[in-house]
Amino acid sequence: MKESLLPIPFTLDFEALCRRVRIKPGSVHRDELKQLAEQAATIARPKAAYCIASVDARGEDYVIVNGVRLTSRVLRANLDQAHRVFPYLATCGVELQTWSDTHSGPLHRFWADTIKEMALFTAYQTLIEHLNQVYRPGKTSAMSPGSLADWQLTQQAALFQILEDLPEQIGVRLTDSMLMIPTKSISGVRFALDWDFESCQLCPRQGCPGRRADYDETLYLKYNLEPVPDSRSSRGGVA
Repeated sequence: MKESLLPIPFTLDFEALCRRVRIKPGSVHRDELKQLAEQAATIARPKAAYCIASVDARGEDYVIVNGVRLTSRVLRANLDQAHRVFPYLATCGVELQTWSDTHSGPLHRFWADTIKEMALFTAYQTLIEHLNQVYRPGKTSAMSPGSLADWQLTQQAALFQILEDLPEQIGVRLTDSMLMIPTKSISGVRFALDWDFESCQLCPRQGCPGRRADYDETLYLKYNLEPVPDSRSSRGGVA
């Protein structure tokens, strides 16, 4: 079972955008930002896609999903009781990527990247809501290749193999360095889990703006991993 979610409605909240890029009321940049936002709103087409895949086998530090090996001790542990998973992609869309590439100034590029992030968030939230409404999996969590050293970015190739033609359907391509184009895209595996897991819990990176959960050093024991050296001094707060 494969499905692309097209089109995904996107309404750009200008006031939220202003807060994110720190443009206050009365700023000389406000009209300039508004013009840029109006351009983006007319062309934005965020997208998402997913498939339903089966967990065929498990090893010590890997799982076989739809015949493809995904190597990660954390993912293997999280899928210990899972039989069905949802590999997925979400993206801001090639339209916004092409538009943002026309902006060369650092300020405009920053604004354009923020708009793309907001479009990506809409696509990802739409995907989660769709999965919850259609399949009712209960409590779920997700992992993305490259989010942890335990599941390396090189595993993007394996994930795209599971997704088959879905990346092409929504205009996402993988570069030789395993990065995705459009740049504001996310891939991963969503799965049922009876507790709240976030990759952030195993990442000690300090000051990360995308942090969604506190770093929890005790989880290294749960997943039989070696703790990050000097991790206690590197803790970041919730963004």
